[in-house]
Amino acid sequence: MSFARRATGVLVLVLAAATLAACGEAGVGSGAKTTSTRGRAGSASDPGKDTSADPPAGNGGRGGAVPASGGAHGVAKEVADPLEGESYPAPASVKHASAATPVKAGESIVAAGAPSNAEIRSELKQMQALERSARHTQKLTLTPVPGGESIGGNGTIPIPTNVPEVVQKVIAGANEIADFPYVYGGGHASFVDNAYDCSGSVSYALAAGGLLSAPETSGQLESWGAPGPGRYITVYANAGHTYMYVDGILYDTAGRSGVYASRWQVGSVDNEGYVARHWPGL
Repeated sequence: MSFARRATGVLVLVLAAATLAACGEAGVGSGAKTTSTRGRAGSASDPGKDTSADPPAGNGGRGGAVPASGGAHGVAKEVADPLEGESYPAPASVKHASAATPVKAGESIVAAGAPSNAEIRSELKQMQALERSARHTQKLTLTPVPGGESIGGNGTIPIPTNVPEVVQKVIAGANEIADFPYVYGGGHASFVDNAYDCSGSVSYALAAGGLLSAPETSGQLESWGAPGPGRYITVYANAGHTYMYVDGILYDTAGRSGVYASRWQVGSVDNEGYVARHWPGL
């Protein structure tokens, strides 16, 4: 009798263990199946995944994805620049030295004794009339070279002292590559390049002022900064082309006078079809 009880007890324990083992297998199987399904669904329907194609590379091995500014938005596909023909695209035989990094370009040429942003903000009301007069005088001294609206001289513009330091740095950066050749895709993979297209040019200058952390296409610049024109800097952009005004002076690859002509230009262009953007406070 004692042996029968012991045998019965052992049998019960065996059956219990088998039941528990079966529950464990069912639990693991269910959990794995749920995790696997969630993983597949997440990767297949992720609304934030950008599947747009990378923009074409320029010469000199420029390629790869265009990095987004600060990771705020994904890579945007850029269509062909409709004004490429007006930008004197450089032939393959053109060789140009690479530019310095935008930050160094802005820091090395910025005018000495520039007032701080806080000082500028406190003096804006008193300076408005003076700035308007200074810009008008500056425009009158800029003369185009034959064949286009590019300015003459060495292709750069003077850096004004009565504007915020960040604006001075943007002008300094724009001056740094003002006479670089135009190549579609130039300046997309890196700020440091030997030729720049429209968005590469604007991106370089903005980066010199600390207003951009990575190159952006013209389509991405449609959402740069804040909507509307700015006091000192206004970027105009659409899916295919971009340009900007800095302290009232046009900076554009289209309308230049030659392969090495300046991006700074006299006059203005029709802004219809473009989105106006500015940096808050500027």
